[in-house]
Amino acid sequence: MTQPNHPDEKKPFPWHLVIFLAPALLIYVTFSVYPLLDTLFLSLFNTQDGNSTFVGLQNFITLITDDNWSHAFWNALLNNFMFFAIHMVLQNPIGLLLAVLLSSPKLRLSGTYRTLIFMPTMLSVVIIGFVWQLLLSPIWGISEEFLYNIGLGHYFDAWLGKEGSALITLSFISVWQFVGIPMMLIYATLLNIPDDIVDAGTVDGANPLQTFWYIKLPLILPTIAMVSILTFVANFNAFELIYAVKGALAGPNFSTDLMGTFFYRTFFGFQLQQGSASMGAAVATLMFLIILVGVMLFLFFVQRRIQRFQF
Repeated sequence: MTQPNHPDEKKPFPWHLVIFLAPALLIYVTFSVYPLLDTLFLSLFNTQDGNSTFVGLQNFITLITDDNWSHAFWNALLNNFMFFAIHMVLQNPIGLLLAVLLSSPKLRLSGTYRTLIFMPTMLSVVIIGFVWQLLLSPIWGISEEFLYNIGLGHYFDAWLGKEGSALITLSFISVWQFVGIPMMLIYATLLNIPDDIVDAGTVDGANPLQTFWYIKLPLILPTIAMVSILTFVANFNAFELIYAVKGALAGPNFSTDLMGTFFYRTFFGFQLQQGSASMGAAVATLMFLIILVGVMLFLFFVQRRIQRFQF
């Protein structure tokens, strides 16, 4: 006869969960948590000639207020916000529009279009930067001739060589490459909307525009919010495209300098600028804090307001 289980009987510790989780946890701590903590710790010291001296927050104060550092820091931060704003204004709305068009059952060859739009995302950023640098070159590029052939030749300029247009041009290149990511995320969400909800709106007399605005859009707002925060995090970690096209100096005259390239020069040094591990760690820490504050503000002010639209 089976003995009944007593409520006070202690269950054995689930050691099997520890065994299964230990490898992933070890990898995460080794390659994510430990480098982050070590960077935060290093930013509190001043390293010169192999000797480290604890200086507290002095590196951050120097970075923000010192004449030798503050101009480059604020310039890179402002450029990064502009880089992010262009992606928010162009990349995500275009991704939303493409997702809506590709989710239409009346569109033929939607799979082909989806593949072609997403394909640049899978290419190396270095290759993308090199190809666009060739295309936009006023010496051997094809952009000038192409614009003249369609009657827009007077609009051509050395966009990558001017301070006022270099960052905007690089932002457009980045938008072109990564617009497939928000498109696919929103597209997958649109496909998961129950047909019963859409059919009910159609029966009530809603046209396609009203169906999207009053039914589909509220249901995909959580995904749009997630895409926005992913865009914010990715843009403030951007480095490869700027480095591939304009180099570590992010020219002309640092007009395309982002926090990523500024950190690279600060930590590793470049040409006449000597690298500093402690100041580089301070830049990396500020990048982490900016991203952290941005994500927290998003979760507090935006995410809570759109949760009611989830189904």
